[in-house]
Parts: sequence; C-alpha cells; structure tokens
Amino acid sequence: MKILGINSVYHESAAALLVNGELVSFIEEERLNRYKHGKNAELDNPHHLPVQAIKKCLDIGGLRFSDIDSFAFSFSREGRKQNIGVDTFFKPGGWGSEEGENIFHENFLKVPAALSELAGYDVGERLIFVDHHLAHAASAFLCSPFKEALVLIVDGIGEFDSISAYVGRHNQLGKIFALPYPHSLGFLWEKICKFLGFSEHDACKLMGLSSYGDPEKFRDNFLKLAWPDSSGLFKVNNDIARFRSDDFSALEELFGPARAKDAHIEMRHKDLAATLQQFTSQRILELAQKLKKQLRLNKLCLAGGTALNCVANSFLQKDGGFSDLFVQPAANDAGSALGAAMYVWHGLNEQPRGFAMKHVYYGPEYSEDEIKRTIKQAGLKAEKVGEAGKRAAGLIADGSIVGWFRGRMEAGPRALGNRSLLADPRRADMREILNKKIKHREEFRPFAPSILAEKAGEWFDIPGSSLSQEFMLLTFPTRKKNHEKIPAVVHIDHTSRIQAVNRETNPDYHQLICEFEKLTGIPMVLNTSFNDSEPIVMSPEDAIKTFLKTGIDALFLHDYMILRQDGR
Repeated sequence: MKILGINSVYHESAAALLVNGELVSFIEEERLNRYKHGKNAELDNPHHLPVQAIKKCLDIGGLRFSDIDSFAFSFSREGRKQNIGVDTFFKPGGWGSEEGENIFHENFLKVPAALSELAGYDVGERLIFVDHHLAHAASAFLCSPFKEALVLIVDGIGEFDSISAYVGRHNQLGKIFALPYPHSLGFLWEKICKFLGFSEHDACKLMGLSSYGDPEKFRDNFLKLAWPDSSGLFKVNNDIARFRSDDFSALEELFGPARAKDAHIEMRHKDLAATLQQFTSQRILELAQKLKKQLRLNKLCLAGGTALNCVANSFLQKDGGFSDLFVQPAANDAGSALGAAMYVWHGLNEQPRGFAMKHVYYGPEYSEDEIKRTIKQAGLKAEKVGEAGKRAAGLIADGSIVGWFRGRMEAGPRALGNRSLLADPRRADMREILNKKIKHREEFRPFAPSILAEKAGEWFDIPGSSLSQEFMLLTFPTRKKNHEKIPAVVHIDHTSRIQAVNRETNPDYHQLICEFEKLTGIPMVLNTSFNDSEPIVMSPEDAIKTFLKTGIDALFLHDYMILRQDGR
C-alpha cells in the first residue's frame, strides 16, 4: 500500500511517501523551491501544494500518481471557521476576522481540486483529511520506538487547538485533552519574536538570546500577559498579546518600546527572551509531569513547532521523570505530512508497527555523474579523493571551514551531517567567523557540536539516553573540565545542543569525526547547516552557489574536493 502525506496549510510545506509502512522519502518544499518555509502562511494559499516535493517523493519511490492508494492531508476538512469571533484585535480582512477566516476556509476547500489537477485524475475518496494535531501526534508516536507513551503537541495553532495530548498505544492514538487558541505558546513566541525585531519564524534566535538574560526581571509584568492556571495549563491575555495584529502598544506598556529590525539589542530584550523561555519550559514540564502522574506512562513523545525548543526539551528529559523521550526531528508543520501518512497506515488501516525513525536521511541523493557534470558546468576544478573524511578532518583541524555534502538530504530544520558546514570547535574565534563571514547572522547565535555517540557522556552531562540526542533537539551542560577545550560550541550558559553521531546511521560522518579525533584528541566537530540566509542546500548546484558566494574554504561533494584557491 502506497500513501502520500501532504502538508500545505500554513508553512513548512512538505510531502512524505510510505510504502507498506516504510518511509521511502520525506522532503520539504523549501529545499526545492529555495523559498524559506516553502511559502508564507496566507489566507489565500492553503491549497498551494508542495508540488516539487510531491513529485520528488514519487520519483524517489519510482511511482506515478496513479500508484498512490491514499493521499493523506494534515488538516481537518472543517478548516478554521471556528476561529471567527475569538480575536478582538485583527487587521480588517485578515486572520481572525470573519472575512479573512472565510477566505481561508474557501481556499482550503480547493485542496481536492488542486490535488486532482496535479495528479491528472479525480483523487476522490483517495484523499483523506487528518486533524492537524493528530497528524503531529502520529509523526511523534508512530515514528518512535515506544509501544506506549504520552504524546504532547505544542505549536501555534492547528485547526483551533494550540496544545493537545494523546495516549499512544501500539498503533492507535487517543486524544485526552486540548487547549484552544488564543492560549498558545507558539503564538507567544511568534509575537515576541516580532516585538523584538525578528521575524515570526525566528524562535531559534530568541532561544539563543534567552541565555544572556535574567528571567526574573520581567517576571511580574509577563504574568499579566500569560500566567499558569490551576489546571496545570496556562492562559494568555490576547487583549495584550493581540496575536492577529501588528499592534505592540499593550506589550510596550509592559516591556518598553518594541525593537526595530537591526537595532541594537538591549539588556531588556535579553531579559524578555529569558522570561519567555523560562515560562515555556515550566509550563510544558508541569503539564507533562501532571499527565504522567495521572496516566502512569513512562515514555514521552513530542511534536509541534514548539517541540523544537531544545532548552524546554532538556528540562523534560532531566526533570520530567520519564524513562525515555522522543521528539520528532521534523517537529514543525513539515512533520505533519509524515504523520498524516503514518496515521492512515496504522490508525485507519490498523497495520502493525515496525518502523522507527532512527535517522532523517530521506531526501534526494545525487550520482557521481550528476556531481561531475555540475562541477564542470560551474567551471570549477575538483579532485577526486580517497578517504574524503580523512582529508576533510585534516582541513578542519588546520582551521578551514568545510562544506560537507554527502548522501541523502536531511528532513527537518537541522543539518545532521549530510548538508553541513563543519569547523574546528577548539577555536574561540570560529563562532564569530561563521556568524559574520559565512552565515551573516547575529553574533549571539550559538553553534552545535556533532560528537561521536560513544563519547558524548565524557564531554557533556547527559541525564539519560534518548534517540533524539542524534537530532540536535536537546541541550546539555558541558562538563567543567571541557569548557575551555571547545569554546566554539559552548553557549554562554555552558550548554551545547549536541548531535550524537551514530556509526550505524551515518558511517561516513562518524568516520570523519573519528579522523578529527585522531588529529586533535577532540571527538567532535562544529556542525552548522550548509546555507547562507537561505534554505539548507539540497543539490550540488545549491552547494556550489553557496560555496562561491561565501568564505567557505573547501567543498566536498561526495568524494570530489574543491578548494577555495582552485575554485576561483
């Protein structure tokens, strides 16, 4: 049975292909159309499908549209008309207004026609609509190695809910409660991102900034915006937040003037970020602990965009009391495409489970001929090298920044060793070099280490094992004796967001790090996504373009090495 999962309603448009329950391909549209998040979340475009991702998934599987038994779409047919009348503050004709919500709903109802046109036939009953949070829950639990678990979904909004909880047992999911909009952690992050001069998608910036601030400075004022309630959840005062407008006046009364884009970051901005992070970590932790006690479930699964908050995730692993934790590596809306397909296979067709998502390498890969042709078309000189990992490790140890392009593209927002920029974690100046000259981003942004899985516990204080340690979804304190040895990958609070690299799931990357350890005694490299203010590179053409426009010193396209002096 062949199932194609699709997400296109808001952002992170994506497609995923299952064949008899095995994940064959999983691709985000942004990797192909080169537009961050695939598209903006607009009222008039929920039916704009991830056409390139869909076609690429089918191509990888060697399938045609007519071969697909079910199309699983990660949003309920009911749409979002229930949101009308909730918001007091909104743009006329925009989100939250009756006119705007009706426009969205009318365009969402065009999904069957859009998919039928793309497929070349009436998809009819082959198209199955799956509730958005249920799709998220399926992406977490049904991709986990657990037979039963508590499943928490935390994001901005689905059809109407912002947080929901499920019990997962075997191949089924049962919803136990939901918290409706506007009581939304995800939207709090989006609004405060914009209040602090970033985009709504810049939660990762705020998370990094939070470590520089004092969470107590704005605590009392923040509790006027959002506060815990007796149920173990929380409430948001949307007369202050004003999620559906660009009005910051009520927030300015609490936290001072909104920051303009590119303006100096003041201490109060750091303090507000710290307060938001603390509130988020505490609310998710308290909810998880309460449900664990009620349900007596010892394992936890997480999904939804807010589940990419590695600081909150680490609090859950350390203090939640769970024996194991699994976070969907594509926890944002992209993962709902995968979850919708998994739900149709297991939940509706009642098929037994056998798959666990132990890696994220489900995108396209490129042949040697394709790589050679791309290098030739770019007019570059390349050397085919033996032991590419050894050569790359030597360059990194000598101070070079290396583009490492190998195998299948990663799914999810983290580059995990197949489309990565690698550097020496020992160099204190490497963070500034990467932020200013390569990534062109804010100086406070931290970088992460990829460390040999078998050595991770020697360098970081890790409270327990979790498959999610391999996906850069958890932060851990660096052991004190190691702070000064790897300054480029230790944040201001002495934590690091690690990727534990497993020899079985990525042997080439594991070998590169082994070679670096032989040279330096350090079993890790600095790993950041291979991009420059763009989606992560996917193709050899993307990699070469980014190599040429930045200060990357060397590029490895599989076994072909291009050095900066040769590449010019």
